[in-house]
Amino acid sequence: MCRNDGTPGVRNENMPINLSGPDISQAEIDAVIEVMKSGRLSLGPKIDEFEEKLAAYVGVKHGIAVSSGTCGLHLLIRALGISHGDEVVSTPFSFIASTNCIMFEGATPVLVDIDPVTWNIDASRIEAAITPKTKALIPVDAFGEVAAMEEVEAIAARNNVRIIEDSCEALGATYRGRMAGAFGDAGVFGFYPNKQITTGEGGMITTNDDDIARLCRSMRNQGRDTGMGWLSHERLGYNYRMSDIQAAIGVEQIRRIDEILARRAQVANWYRERLKNESRIEWQHNDPECKRSWFVFVVKLADDYSEHQRNDMIAQLREREIGCSNYFAPIHLQPFYMKQFGFKPGDFPVCERVAARTIALPFHNALTQDEIDQVCTTLESLL
Repeated sequence: MCRNDGTPGVRNENMPINLSGPDISQAEIDAVIEVMKSGRLSLGPKIDEFEEKLAAYVGVKHGIAVSSGTCGLHLLIRALGISHGDEVVSTPFSFIASTNCIMFEGATPVLVDIDPVTWNIDASRIEAAITPKTKALIPVDAFGEVAAMEEVEAIAARNNVRIIEDSCEALGATYRGRMAGAFGDAGVFGFYPNKQITTGEGGMITTNDDDIARLCRSMRNQGRDTGMGWLSHERLGYNYRMSDIQAAIGVEQIRRIDEILARRAQVANWYRERLKNESRIEWQHNDPECKRSWFVFVVKLADDYSEHQRNDMIAQLREREIGCSNYFAPIHLQPFYMKQFGFKPGDFPVCERVAARTIALPFHNALTQDEIDQVCTTLESLL
């Protein structure tokens, strides 16, 4: 999507407009080559460097690099001792990892509908969902918009429950001056290629809690504690490690994060300016206390459009070689969640109304204004 120097490339007019793509410069390529030549492909110095740089950026004591954001969420569920019989409150409007991590340990996800404006968990509904079995809350910073985290923290304190902040989509965002990933007991970021920064695959746990950091470092590395031999294991663990090759990419990405985020914000502003007078669509609105870090650009069709019409529109955009997708499908309407917990349509009406009408438009740093105009013109013709 970009030339090797990181500047936007010139798109061939016969090529499609892709939905997403990473912002990779020559610095990332050189860093990977350096690691390859070093012979330290895993458990090497780049892991420590990436963890330190990202933790400093977020403003926390510890960064724990892992092989994906999903793995980070799972390790935090285990680190907090959540297991069979426990409940964890989260949102149905998210990628499924936000609740799968709860099920991995046999606990029960309890879902709360979303705010119709911010599309994040509705903080005013959380307390009613808390029971004596509730051990934690997992708010999700959807699309780079931080949830109402100070309200969530107050609820958690009143009810003596823990908080895992799912910030996998929100690196660089702030809420009331605090960085995403710095709230609650711990946060998690993901670095899939469509995220703000990427390591190909990968993730990072962020926390100020020494015990959480120690447990997560151990469990990501087959249960070894610091100083233990390779064949010694203190506890049940996994191979959730990030490689030094991935970490080397992450180091260069975090060095460039300000320019990456600025470019993403520019692309989003081009879209918003182009579509500002289009009454047939709307988008997620910022909480005035939040500075968003743009992950995707998602529009929602007006409520008088049906889900079938939305799906037909996506199909026609793809036929015109414009990458797009629905975003998200409600977690509670996933087949195995309906079977496991008895969820049904109508359980979370705000989430369902939003999810049935969302379209993720092409969004990455190589997009030009001409391409955005082409996308918007095509969308308007279909509307």
